[in-house]
Amino acid sequence: MLDDPVSLFPVWPVSARIGACVSTRLGGVSQPPFDQLNLGDHVGDDPDDVAINRKRWAGGLGVDPVWMRQVHGIHAQVLTRSRQARLHGVEADAALTTEPGLACVVGVADCLPILLAVLDASEGGVKQGVAAIHAGWRGLAHGVIENTLQALCRESATSPKHIVAWLGPCIGPTCFEVGTEVHEALKGHDSGQARFVRASTPDKWFADLAGLARDRLHALGIASVHGNDSHATWCTALQSGRYFSHRRDQGRTGRMAAAIWIKS
Repeated sequence: MLDDPVSLFPVWPVSARIGACVSTRLGGVSQPPFDQLNLGDHVGDDPDDVAINRKRWAGGLGVDPVWMRQVHGIHAQVLTRSRQARLHGVEADAALTTEPGLACVVGVADCLPILLAVLDASEGGVKQGVAAIHAGWRGLAHGVIENTLQALCRESATSPKHIVAWLGPCIGPTCFEVGTEVHEALKGHDSGQARFVRASTPDKWFADLAGLARDRLHALGIASVHGNDSHATWCTALQSGRYFSHRRDQGRTGRMAAAIWIKS
């Protein structure tokens, strides 16, 4: 619901047992340039303000978030209650779980958050499972979606056709200008995705992260993909009053968070 002032709640066909949301920059205590609801503890904001923001946001979720250290890689961490305390700060760019009460969380400020959920866990042997993915261009090029989906299918004992996806806000296709390195990396992963990277100057291109992700998810067998359709409404760089944007604010900004969990 894009008119919610504090967070976005996915509109997608999931079980009532699934909770999910993406924070905006509104509703916290951080001061400029991290105003207001900065949830990133590595961006130079006052640690006390970040702690207040995280506590306030987690309280609204009603579950325990696990905060990872993202490195633009492809590792998908399985979250369990028994290992919860040791998983805070682990290096990973995706998280998944089949246990209720644990929130899979990724931080974003231009990169694309992707939420996954098992659509129907009523079949024999299938477990309810959820996952959150931090998908920037490096993750997309190197396989973070594929790696996470494989892990979620394994842990839930299901297949991609029984999984539904939702894409959150990210930098949009009119703002994400990239150089040759990014263009070649994306094209090298899947030459068919070149249609989501259009030339702007002889050595620069505009990349559509959400379009790339939608196409990748469909190719992997996920038919039900919702959320970010690459419209300007979803663009973190254009919507300065709602979203943090690393590129727009030249690296001096906060972080939003996307979370998904199984309700107890």
